Amino acid sequence: MNAIKWIAARALLVSAGVVFYSQSAWALLPIQHWTEPSGARVWLVQSPAIPMVDVQIDFDAGSRRDPAAQAGLAHAVAGMVSKGVRAGRGSPALDENALGEAWADLGAQFDASAGNDALSFSLRSLTDPDLLDKAVHLAARQMAEPSWPQDVWERERARWSAALSEADTRPGTVAGKAFAAAVYGTHPYGQRATEASLARIQVADMQKFHARYLDVCRARVHIVGAVERAQARLLVAALLSRLPAASRCEPLPAVPEVEPLTAPVQKDIAFTAAQSHVLIGQPGFKRSDPDFLALLVGNHILGGGGFVSRLTEEVREKRGLSYSVYSGFAPGLHAGAFTIGLQTRPDQAAQAVQVAREVLERFVAEGPTEEELRAAKDNLVGGFALRIDSNRKWLGQVVNIATNGLPLDYLEGWTKRVEALTVADIRAAMGRKLQPARMVTVVLGAQP
Repeated sequence: MNAIKWIAARALLVSAGVVFYSQSAWALLPIQHWTEPSGARVWLVQSPAIPMVDVQIDFDAGSRRDPAAQAGLAHAVAGMVSKGVRAGRGSPALDENALGEAWADLGAQFDASAGNDALSFSLRSLTDPDLLDKAVHLAARQMAEPSWPQDVWERERARWSAALSEADTRPGTVAGKAFAAAVYGTHPYGQRATEASLARIQVADMQKFHARYLDVCRARVHIVGAVERAQARLLVAALLSRLPAASRCEPLPAVPEVEPLTAPVQKDIAFTAAQSHVLIGQPGFKRSDPDFLALLVGNHILGGGGFVSRLTEEVREKRGLSYSVYSGFAPGLHAGAFTIGLQTRPDQAAQAVQVAREVLERFVAEGPTEEELRAAKDNLVGGFALRIDSNRKWLGQVVNIATNGLPLDYLEGWTKRVEALTVADIRAAMGRKLQPARMVTVVLGAQP
């Protein structure tokens, strides 16, 4: 075993020994925030109990930035980042196999992913100086200097296209695509990669996308781990050192908002399947909306609380129309969808839709009972510690705060704000956001 692997193994044993004794301090860890001279914005949570650091670097380069004809471009960029780095600044080129071996030798992890709102790079490393320096150097290269091998992209595109073709034979995929198209219209949130859109993505398009959006001044860097502020600043500088630094960071073009529905939409899709798939919903709200907590609690009662939700009681328990039924919001920088989903026997689909709609209408009009609200608060407040019981979960919370412009002390008052909610608050929030008479209803595979 070489020296680096030996250090990694030893440090992992140390971290395993302390992780179970460090959780009592999670809730009180403060979030520091500053802006570097380069324009990069940084959020830091110092968590010294474990000799490890988690970093997530976000750029406003998620799929909402995809050209409509090239849906999937952001995901393609994220996927190709791990397929090799080019030579430069005295460092040799690495193909995808050599890159994987380099990360394995360091005992560290580096990933790239694309969501609706961001292109994200994630680094996890032990904080032993020798290990961390090498991991940061490799992450900086991979983030800024991918090699974009043409043959690898052709291979990956073929795999992706085959997976999409296979997915289109599944009822859940077909129903989901129809629902997204009806809810979002032409908004990028409703775009889905297709074989045709992938065929239009060339290496040059990925390079152009990468160069357009990945600038130091646009970086949001989130750090949770055993590093102090001075160390964090050096870490950020090293991670971003190979990206271009514009003299002026011009604002990116605004992405239009999701248009609200003006009338109900019914989509009945013929499909031979043992179960009908039902989706009911509409555009919801942004994550930064002040009604968020009231809607979180309200949805927990309506259909987000599993077997104790009102939808489960009415659709499953009383009538046996579905094994499971759920509701949920998906807020982002734009209004993500509100969705009620269930599967049922084809001959019961019409009844299941009717019952689900009636439950929703009654809940929006009347709100929860005092007993339902108390049970939901107990569940959510009691489970709050599970939201921040690891570095990675803390990192997710920090990313949420940073992305959506929430106050740095957002988590400190979370339980008090939940406890303060009333039945009237829930009813008013639901009434402001949901219009049961103007929703999309997709029924796939119902009995004619």
